[in-house]
Amino acid sequence: MGECSSAADAFKLAGRGETAMNVVAVIQHTSGEYLGLMEDHLEGRRIRFQYFRPFAGGGELPAPDLPADALFLLGGGPWGSAGTRDLPTLEKEIELTKWRLDEGTPVVGFGLGAQILAIAAGGGSEPTDLVFESAMATRTRDDALNGFLPETFHQVVYMRDRPVLPEGADILAVTDGGAPAVFRVGNNSYGFLGNPGIKLGMVEDLIMEFEEVPGNSTEGLDTLRSLQRMLEDELVPIMTGLVQCTALMSSPRAADMTPDELDKQVI
Repeated sequence: MGECSSAADAFKLAGRGETAMNVVAVIQHTSGEYLGLMEDHLEGRRIRFQYFRPFAGGGELPAPDLPADALFLLGGGPWGSAGTRDLPTLEKEIELTKWRLDEGTPVVGFGLGAQILAIAAGGGSEPTDLVFESAMATRTRDDALNGFLPETFHQVVYMRDRPVLPEGADILAVTDGGAPAVFRVGNNSYGFLGNPGIKLGMVEDLIMEFEEVPGNSTEGLDTLRSLQRMLEDELVPIMTGLVQCTALMSSPRAADMTPDELDKQVI
């Protein structure tokens, strides 16, 4: 898993060299879940990413004016947003997401992150039990993610609660049961019910990290193990479309700030 030694390292490095690079601020809610397979796709496009871990000792959230080119909100394992077991930093993250949406910065949420995005955009969330499930999702429109979202693809969900979409949100894919699997709010922000970069080891770590686990964990791990190669293949077009739709290869912001300014970009 990609790491940096201080909260603004990736942003400082982004402006060095002949060509400035874009940087994604990534809020992590558990030790187990991270970008996973998405890391290689970002690195391969010279897009840096910086993890923020508010759950860790001394952990921080990115400041509203951090020069991030996008904000990614990861899943939360058994943490939710609908009142049963809410994420401790939920309110702060909703406010931060609202700031980013208002200024036009792309926000991408996975699992719990999709719930936070929906709430910040004027929607909400509804309580459901913690689940670990693998299912097929079906694209609802041919131009989803600039046409790169696969017509059908696997989605692995390890999550409590579900997003309730705001008015005007575009549903780009649905589950077998008809629930939103991928959605867009505004022009450049996206929510995914599951983490498309999920790895087997991530779920194994979530099971070890928390005392609360779904009852079907053993069967779920076996299914995820069998799907891993397909998930890797499906992620290729998904990341191509996501990077295009969030403009993550143009106009880096961090290159315009000094190291001293960047040191102040956490809350």
